[in-house]
Amino acid sequence: NLPPTRDNDVKVQVRACALSWIDTKLLSEIKLEKELIPVGREISGVVLEVGRKVTFFQPDDEVVGILPLDSEESGLCEVILVHEHYLVRKPEKVCWVEAAGTVRDGVRAYTALHYLSQVSPGKTVLVMDGASPFGTIAIQLAQHRGAKVISTAYSLEDKQYLERLRPPVARVIDVSNGKIDVAESCLEETGGLGVDIVLDAGVKLYSAEDESTSKSQLLPHKHDIITLLGVGGHWITTEKNLQLDPPDSHTLFLKGATVSFLNDEIWNLSNIQQGKYLYILLMKLSSSIFRPQLDEPIPLYEAKVSMEIVQKNQARKRQVIQF
Repeated sequence: NLPPTRDNDVKVQVRACALSWIDTKLLSEIKLEKELIPVGREISGVVLEVGRKVTFFQPDDEVVGILPLDSEESGLCEVILVHEHYLVRKPEKVCWVEAAGTVRDGVRAYTALHYLSQVSPGKTVLVMDGASPFGTIAIQLAQHRGAKVISTAYSLEDKQYLERLRPPVARVIDVSNGKIDVAESCLEETGGLGVDIVLDAGVKLYSAEDESTSKSQLLPHKHDIITLLGVGGHWITTEKNLQLDPPDSHTLFLKGATVSFLNDEIWNLSNIQQGKYLYILLMKLSSSIFRPQLDEPIPLYEAKVSMEIVQKNQARKRQVIQF
C-alpha cells in the first residue's frame, strides 16, 4: 500500500532490479542501520504517475535509477515511489535488464576513470580482477578513451573471458597460481615506466602469514601497487582501511603520485553528484561502447537465494531480477 505521491515523487512500475552487496558497516557508520534493510536499489521501469512539482518526467517515460541509501522501499516491488533526482531517462535501445544491471558498476567505473583519474589517450590503465562486472565495464570505458589496458585474472575462466574481449586487452596477468609478480609484469609491459592508472579490487595490507582468506592471497600487496605506479600516476583504491607507512608515502611523493578512494555510494551521498554520470553512461551503453557482464535474468521467486549469493560475494556476474 503506497502512500500518496508527494510533490517531487515519481511512481514507477519496476521492470528490472539488480541485486548488489549491502555494506552494513557503512550503514552503521552513517547511522542508517536498521533491523530490516531493503534490498535491490538499482531499478529500471515505467513512470505511472508524477508529483505536481516534478519537471523531468511524465507518465509512460522509461527511467533508470539508484535508490538512496536511506530508502525505506526495496526495488523488488512492482510499484515504488522515488524522488525524481534519483532517476534519469532510459535510452530506447537499452533493455530493462541491462539498464538496471549496469548503473551501479558503470557509475563506479566512470567515477574512477573520469572524475578521479582523468583517463586519456596513450595512458596505461591496470584494472585488477578485470572479469568482474565492475572490471569489465572499466576496461571497455578506458579502451574507448584510447588507453592501453592491462588486467589481472583470478582463474583460468577469467583469463579466457578477458582474452576474448574486443578490442583486446594489452596483457592479461594470470595471478591464480600465486607465482606471477604483478609489479614485474606491469613494468615489463610498460618498458619500465610504470602504469598511469591503477584500479584495484582490494589489496594486501600485511604480510602473507597475517592474511587469512584465500581471496586475499590473490590480491597484490600495497607495495606492489606503489612499485608499478608510474610518475604522476593515480591509484584508485577500494580498500577502505588502507594504511600507508612513511616509506610508502615517501615513494608516492617521489613519484608525484596520488591515491584516491572509490566509495561505491558517493554518488548517492552527495546531492551534487546525482545523475551526473548516469545519463552519460546510459548513452554509452546505448551506442554499444561497452557491454556489461550480466547473468541470465532471474524471476522474482528466486530473488532470496540470489541475494544470499550476492551478500556472500560469490556471484561473478551481476544478478538482475526481471518482473
